[in-house]
Amino acid sequence: MTWPQAIQQFEGYLKLEKSLSPNSVEAYGRDVRKFQQFLVFERIHARPDQTTTRLLRDFLNTLTDLGLGATSQARVLSGLKAFFSFLIMEDLLKIDPTDTLEAPKTGRHLPDTLSYPEVETLLGAIDLSADEGLRTRAVLEVLYSSGLRVSELCGLRLSNIASDQSFMKVLGKGNKERLVPVGREALKHLNIYLSAVRGHLDIKSGSEDLAFLSQRGRPLSRITVFTAIKKIAALAGLRKTISPHTLRHSFATHLIEGGADLRAVQEMLGHASITTTEIYTHLDRDYLRQVITEFHPRS
Repeated sequence: MTWPQAIQQFEGYLKLEKSLSPNSVEAYGRDVRKFQQFLVFERIHARPDQTTTRLLRDFLNTLTDLGLGATSQARVLSGLKAFFSFLIMEDLLKIDPTDTLEAPKTGRHLPDTLSYPEVETLLGAIDLSADEGLRTRAVLEVLYSSGLRVSELCGLRLSNIASDQSFMKVLGKGNKERLVPVGREALKHLNIYLSAVRGHLDIKSGSEDLAFLSQRGRPLSRITVFTAIKKIAALAGLRKTISPHTLRHSFATHLIEGGADLRAVQEMLGHASITTTEIYTHLDRDYLRQVITEFHPRS
């Protein structure tokens, strides 16, 4: 059975036999399609009945690297568990590959961050003689300069960038708009990319206003950004696990360490609650604790 066939039957079961709402059916189907898209991107030719626990674990690890939170990951895993339970019920599968998979813990944790020298090392490893390198440099500069989510970067529109005022309008979670500042270096490399690379692309219909595009003139995907950052991190010799979200965390952490107001950082990150932003104060406390340990005479 192919993936489209299996997903169609699964959605029919949820609608007709489980009497779920159209939104719930769509959400379950979307979770399974995310896994299917992962297999396509990784060029893994596995039917639904050939899915292994290892493949699912690799998929969940990729979601983590892409910055998907624990709560969202737990929801995706719940959808996959329901899907494979359906396949077993229909005798299309013998062993449930999700049996030993546990949902990620949803407790708060300290995000991984890069030090400022590590950010400089990462940026310095980019080959600016190639078009791809110019785009990657602009992408990393904007992510770190403004603390954008990768989805916000991929959806960034030229009409929402006010270079003369060093601000950009960003469409965040829940379709909420916010204004965020963008630094000189980020604007410089963004403009270099726009003129030297983007200006020569065959831009496809519907993508004319998007700032970042693929080499084929289509919208830039999150996977492409993630892959580019992993590649540059390896070239830079950085051993940390680095993703687009790492630059967002680093942006917030460096602001807090520098004495920035927590409310201002909350506004720039687009956090609905100040308690979400307060996680970065723990990183700042670690820094303060380190200073006390190293320099206080009675530490």
